[in-house]
Amino acid sequence: MPYIPHTSNDIAEMLATIGVGSIEDLFDEIPATLRCGYLEKIPSSLTEMEIGALMRQRAEQDSGAVCFIGAGAYEHHIPAAVWEIATRGEFYSAYTPYQAEASQGTLQLLYEFQTMMANLTGMEASNASLYDGASALAEAVLMAVRLAKSKAKSILMPTTVHPIYRHVVQTIVKNQGISLVELPYDIELGRIAPDNLANFTQSTALVIPQPNFFGSLEAVDELTNWAHAHGILVIGVVNPLTLAVLSPPGEWGAKGADIVCGEGQPLGIPLSYGGPYFGFMCCKKAYVRQMPGRIVGRTVDLDGKTGYTLTLQAREQHIRRSKATSNICTNQGLMATAATIHTALLGAEGLERVALTCHANTTSLVEKLTAIAGINRVFKEPFFHEAVLRLEKPVDEVLRQLATSHIFGGYNLTKFYPKLGNSLLVCATEMRTSAEIDNYAEKLQVVMEN
Repeated sequence: MPYIPHTSNDIAEMLATIGVGSIEDLFDEIPATLRCGYLEKIPSSLTEMEIGALMRQRAEQDSGAVCFIGAGAYEHHIPAAVWEIATRGEFYSAYTPYQAEASQGTLQLLYEFQTMMANLTGMEASNASLYDGASALAEAVLMAVRLAKSKAKSILMPTTVHPIYRHVVQTIVKNQGISLVELPYDIELGRIAPDNLANFTQSTALVIPQPNFFGSLEAVDELTNWAHAHGILVIGVVNPLTLAVLSPPGEWGAKGADIVCGEGQPLGIPLSYGGPYFGFMCCKKAYVRQMPGRIVGRTVDLDGKTGYTLTLQAREQHIRRSKATSNICTNQGLMATAATIHTALLGAEGLERVALTCHANTTSLVEKLTAIAGINRVFKEPFFHEAVLRLEKPVDEVLRQLATSHIFGGYNLTKFYPKLGNSLLVCATEMRTSAEIDNYAEKLQVVMEN
């Protein structure tokens, strides 16, 4: 809201009407020990003109930087038509379409979204989106535990899964008797070592990221077959864009993954300071009744005309607390709408071109950066979309100096992976030009030499 509509007299009149002496009295139920008190570091109030000037100054601080950060959030080109359509009133203000007779447009779009996600992942069923990629993985873990029933609640969670995803999953499942067993990665290859799985044959599910957080490609066929041979469910965590060129989870091994989830941000969602994004989930048809979130079905009405409706779950299931398949009701429908439009505009060929261009740009970036003295690739195996480099200087200082040249140089891995030393995760999407890559290499060489 650009202005405050209530005068002092308006506020006093409203307080008098409800019989309260001050606004502070409205919060007297909150114990004093829980109140933050006076915020000493908050500056004094500004006028509307001063606030506008301050916001412009803050916005200018972010202008002109070239981004080489990936790590789960990627800067891709989004055709102008995507958000021009998605922000039409019919989509922008649409609530969850419980009332089918008034929501056929929204329901049809979500049905198309499900179809696209099922096709991308090679799975039989999809839901109509979830909150984000991290919580989608947590939901997949809970779904796997429900499916396993009598088995031990033990999930094999590789350390090659996004560290923030692992943290979110732990937060959600830790009080439900579910244990996350960390699987170490091969320090030479940057991926799960299948030889390390022999002691975990009694687990409920195995999580397989593809590509993993390092950009390395996991041995998905071997891992999937091993899991199924021991009655263990397979949860795939994937970047949907990469599925335009990589084997879809539905084709992993002899039987394919059982549950697939991930972050949909690469499909038409801007970076936007980390959100809002959206999660997606797909599964085998046999497991669809345990899949959380909305599921849109297609049917025919009494006149034989095609119609769409939410199916398999009553509306009330979303408020059944511990008996519900999920208590995370937010499905980020607007983001799923944008992703559907984006995917439809690009088509299979367009998605493949974008994925291949991302890979070519990252390959070029890695080749030019590793030609600089003091910079080496950490893992020698094939990668996709991003790669890990080791520097002979502290990463924080290198990134700080690059930022002075308006370059966001990558993601510092030392916090989550200290064993890798001064390591940096770099990524170059289709947005990066040859000139930008060359400029990054030139600026980084100066930083490494000083």
